[in-house]
Amino acid sequence: MRWEGGRRSTNVEDRRGMAGRPAFVGGGLGMIVLVLLALFLGVDPTFLLQNAPMTADRQSAPVPGADGQPDPAADFISVVLADTEDTWTAIFAEAGQRYQVPNLVLFNGSVQSACGFAQSAMGPFYCPADQKAYIDLSFFQDLRDRFQAPGDFAQAYVLAHEVGHHVQNLLGLSDKVQQARQRASEAEGNALSVRLELQADCLAGVWANHADRARQILEAGDVEEALTAASAIGDDRLQQQSRGYVTPDSFTHGSAEQRVRWFRRGLEAGRLEACDTFGTDSL
Repeated sequence: MRWEGGRRSTNVEDRRGMAGRPAFVGGGLGMIVLVLLALFLGVDPTFLLQNAPMTADRQSAPVPGADGQPDPAADFISVVLADTEDTWTAIFAEAGQRYQVPNLVLFNGSVQSACGFAQSAMGPFYCPADQKAYIDLSFFQDLRDRFQAPGDFAQAYVLAHEVGHHVQNLLGLSDKVQQARQRASEAEGNALSVRLELQADCLAGVWANHADRARQILEAGDVEEALTAASAIGDDRLQQQSRGYVTPDSFTHGSAEQRVRWFRRGLEAGRLEACDTFGTDSL
């Protein structure tokens, strides 16, 4: 993936080793000015930080880690997040809507979110209550070693999937699914969850399509890396590996084949309309 020259996002909170205290990566002097201005006016600076406007030239330098040293993994994920911001801002604008960018929280081991306490073993997740995606970067090492899905675009697919959940949240789809699940049986609720997750896979593909057409980010082998990752974290593959058998009624994310199919559909079509997992009988 061509990413080194890309814009770095200012919407990254690095909570690694900070006992839950948020620290924004990037932003430089501009963020300091915002905080001082907020304190002078008697405004909560957190509000200004979370609602600061995005500009195309902000934070172009490599992102350091929590200790101030070069951190290639955090730098990379910041570029991918920025690219999703640019892509979805443009897509929403075409539809006459405003895209609200999410924050990305980096953590180690465990983290407190508005959706509750979470541990790294859960993997990356998105919390609709605070509109933040959460990632322990060690997951990417697991993706490479445990799931045999190496490559930077495999990692980009993972983040793009979580941003896909943010898009669903902004469009009101997440709330509708949550309400429907409360009225459904366990099996029916799982089936709804699968459709929501496959749609997020498809939206990740839509991002890749638009980002490549606009900024030529894809290199040879990148699509294969994403497809390998999508397949590796299919419910059937994970269940087979962990317990030796598969129970489809308990799927919550979709099978390996389904995840590959829907990511590819979004990638090839590049349109939101192609991602209607709730309007089809065939997943």
